[in-house]
Amino acid sequence: MSGNRRSTWLLAAAALLSGGLLLAPVAVAAPVADPVLGLPFATGQQTYSAGVHSDNGQSGVKNAIDFSPSDGIARSAAAGTVRMQSCSGGDWVTVDHSDGWRTGYYHLEDIQVQDGQEVAAGTPLGRTGNALPCGGSSSGAHVHFTLWQLNAAPSTAADWSGLSYEEVSTRVAAEVGVPVDGKVFGAWRIRAGAQQYSGRAERVSDGFSVTLPGRFRV
Repeated sequence: MSGNRRSTWLLAAAALLSGGLLLAPVAVAAPVADPVLGLPFATGQQTYSAGVHSDNGQSGVKNAIDFSPSDGIARSAAAGTVRMQSCSGGDWVTVDHSDGWRTGYYHLEDIQVQDGQEVAAGTPLGRTGNALPCGGSSSGAHVHFTLWQLNAAPSTAADWSGLSYEEVSTRVAAEVGVPVDGKVFGAWRIRAGAQQYSGRAERVSDGFSVTLPGRFRV
């Protein structure tokens, strides 16, 4: 085989091998299905919602919505395991669900659950309030309800104890916070608005819509 023919053959083989490598299937992680969640309070009552907003109410992923149910009791949105997050000012509640989903419940007073406790959907977690165990602000009793997907960034620690809420609502939210826009909670689909603290609550059964901030019966 002449030098030119050998070079041509080698180049062709390299191109074939390279093409084969380029065509090899690439493993892609399967998307995580949306969680099946209820609202963080009992049905059959009125609630006020200040609307959809980012965790710090200023910028970033809009993974939060505030609720003030008439009975003043925050409840687990689904079955899961309680993970208490502790700061110098006290504790706040998160609940870990299947497939890496986590829901957060900030501002609660008279917390009724313990770290590691298994809870069913609808289990009372505490009273809606104005507690600020890790900082933040509150202008009226409510539950600051948040949505997280811990599998989105496995390197992000699931234990947020000792973190200020400023850090949770910025760095942690940027890594594992999930927008509530389009998510269904119980019989209602939540829609985010263009501005902070805005949006709509749409009843799935008939499309009835409530502009947020606003009050509605669930």
